[in-house]
Amino acid sequence: MLNLEKIEFEGWAHCLRLSNDTIELVVTTEVGPRIIYMGWKDRPGNLFYVEQESIGRTGDENFQLYGGHRLWHAPEIKPRTYVPDNSPVAHDWDGRTLRLVPDVEQLTGLQKIMEIRLHETLPTLSINHQIINHGPWEVTAAPWALTVLNHGGTAIIPQEPFVPFPDALLPARPLVVWSYTNMQDERFHWGPKYISMRQDPSRNEQLKFGVRNSVGWGCYVIDDTVFIKGSTLKPDATYPDFGCNWELFTNSRFLELETLGPLQPLAAQGGMAEHLEEWSLARVTQPANMEEIFQHVQDLNAVVV
Repeated sequence: MLNLEKIEFEGWAHCLRLSNDTIELVVTTEVGPRIIYMGWKDRPGNLFYVEQESIGRTGDENFQLYGGHRLWHAPEIKPRTYVPDNSPVAHDWDGRTLRLVPDVEQLTGLQKIMEIRLHETLPTLSINHQIINHGPWEVTAAPWALTVLNHGGTAIIPQEPFVPFPDALLPARPLVVWSYTNMQDERFHWGPKYISMRQDPSRNEQLKFGVRNSVGWGCYVIDDTVFIKGSTLKPDATYPDFGCNWELFTNSRFLELETLGPLQPLAAQGGMAEHLEEWSLARVTQPANMEEIFQHVQDLNAVVV
């Protein structure tokens, strides 16, 4: 059974807790839109990272990390991408979908909306991310959904299906690295079935990579919980950052599991882009190695792709 209630969370007095029989989410309404908490109903523990220096803050002139799950627009350009989401967010609840509606960004003329639809009983939900252009001219952008996950876990991105030579002569996917990415960093695992990135609280060197992911899912494993994201590739579309629809970033505090929609022109005065993610939680028996977890997630039917 779905339940929505008003609560205080981490210094923000007006948050909303959305829950069913198995999981719960907390969203902020004084800043955002942000999903600031996600976890199991039967035990405490936030899968999402929360920035302690910015908890409870509102109305700042500059962008605040806060943590949790947020919506940006790509490509990453200052100051456009970093417009602060520090103002109140209106919300609407129809008993099935929670819609979060902030004001239009004054700098860009863009408005970022999230629609959260939680399953009545299962640990699954969908989030529809919308970017609407209210400005007087066309804007080209891509929805960019970033989930900031707590420290101590490992992210997994599946490799593309193996096809032996010479049955496949064309490349299978782009793999994109940033200028600060050390591909020999021990937090990486470059395997035949998957690529993994480990979050290490003792390592502050930033790492980032991106891929074209047609398999449609990625996950983050922390303790005995797997957070799974699903996002469908549109094969004929153009994506940011040399064709990436999935990107991962980590430092000593958190790991970001990011998906991107296609780059597209948003017409003046109402042009809109939408980007859908499917989330689910699963439990794994400890100890389990990454190979076992990868196979377990592959076998799950929780991700809609």
